[in-house]
Amino acid sequence: MDVFFKKIPSYLVEETVLFTSVIKWFILSLIVGILVGASTTLFLLILEYSSNYISGYGYYYFLLLPIGMFLSSAIVRYLAPDAVGHGTEKVIEAIHKKAGKIKFPVVPVKFLATVLTISTGGSVGKEGPSAQIGGGIASLLADLFRFSDADRKKLVICGISAGFSTVFGTPIAGAIFGIEVLYIGEILYDALFPSFVSGMVAYQVAHYFGLTYSYYSINFIPSFNGLYLLESIIAGISFGIISLIFIQVIEYFDKLSKRIKLENSLKGVLGGAVLVILTLILNNRSFLGLGLDTIKKTLEGVNIGWYYFFVKMLFTGITLGFGGSGGIITPILFVGATAGSLFAQICGADKATFAAVGMVSILAGATNTPISSSIMAVELFGANMGPYAAIICIISYLITGHRSVYPSQVLVRTKSSSIKIEPGTDIEYIHLEVESRKGTLFNLLLKILKTSSEMLNKLYESLKNKWG
Repeated sequence: MDVFFKKIPSYLVEETVLFTSVIKWFILSLIVGILVGASTTLFLLILEYSSNYISGYGYYYFLLLPIGMFLSSAIVRYLAPDAVGHGTEKVIEAIHKKAGKIKFPVVPVKFLATVLTISTGGSVGKEGPSAQIGGGIASLLADLFRFSDADRKKLVICGISAGFSTVFGTPIAGAIFGIEVLYIGEILYDALFPSFVSGMVAYQVAHYFGLTYSYYSINFIPSFNGLYLLESIIAGISFGIISLIFIQVIEYFDKLSKRIKLENSLKGVLGGAVLVILTLILNNRSFLGLGLDTIKKTLEGVNIGWYYFFVKMLFTGITLGFGGSGGIITPILFVGATAGSLFAQICGADKATFAAVGMVSILAGATNTPISSSIMAVELFGANMGPYAAIICIISYLITGHRSVYPSQVLVRTKSSSIKIEPGTDIEYIHLEVESRKGTLFNLLLKILKTSSEMLNKLYESLKNKWG
């Protein structure tokens, strides 16, 4: 290769290298998009069939949850321990700490464990496993071609983007998510082109095989005035706080599970039994499984219970903390949609609009991905929603601070120059430092929230009276 470039005039070397790189990564990302699109489509179709089959046994199908979580936990522990958790987190960890190396047994094990968890009623999502399946396939491809560590990482990122795009039918948001979710304060532009190709191709492959997606046209026409901006600020702060609560709930049940001295598969039985009891007490199956019907209702403006968002947090925390396998983004979307609907009911605003905004803004806050979340709003709900969602997503992202449902994310730049944290720090270590000072911080946070709430409420009432 070096001999080839020596024969090229010096003023054309850079262009030739870049042209060669574009061709190389177009071919590789095309292959990844096809493989991941087909594999993820198969996973989603089998998951849908399994869920419909088991729920066909009647109202009380969720009584199988302890068995489902027992089998899921046991399969992961004995066949592929790296498949534990909610998928995307393990792929991020592999990129940062293992040069993108993912053992291939993770792919079928994650596939099976997630189907068992969700089809019996576990409160998890399908995007995390899809990202892990995509990353595992990309890592295997890198092994076959004997790629360098840098190329392996880039290929695995393509796998994440392809998996995300296939699940939600949002190829642009999926491509950006793959390069945004790894770091806080930096986007990997060198992986932008292959991520886009992989995401677009995977989406087209899924569409070719008959996978369908739900898009919602929200009748929203923004009115840019002072009340509009204030409403956006209040919503962003509210959704940022809910994102923090969600992160804390997930962490709490993970720590609680570790303190219980039981074998992992038995913890699955315990967690499944608790979820069954909670479902029977509430007499409501809305919090089981993916919860897509509830999300759809909120986007149609239907009233739902004020407590839905918090109960979904509990169900998700228990499922993931006690051995269930699956993603975390679909539960985040559920929490966001139901919290947004509640916010609209309190403020007297349009429930469908705020359900849509809540979905993407809590996603932005909980995962530190404001750009891909804003783009997702446009792809799912239309261009009119873009500016409104973007403002609220960014505020939610800032309010969450340096916390995340993905503790393996690496901090490159802090969200404020007033905060001093060493660049390159894993979010997990920032969590530990915050825990050591949480008494002081918690009291301070309460004072700030109380004062801010009073000020914003007065300002809101003043502007409301002025603009009607």
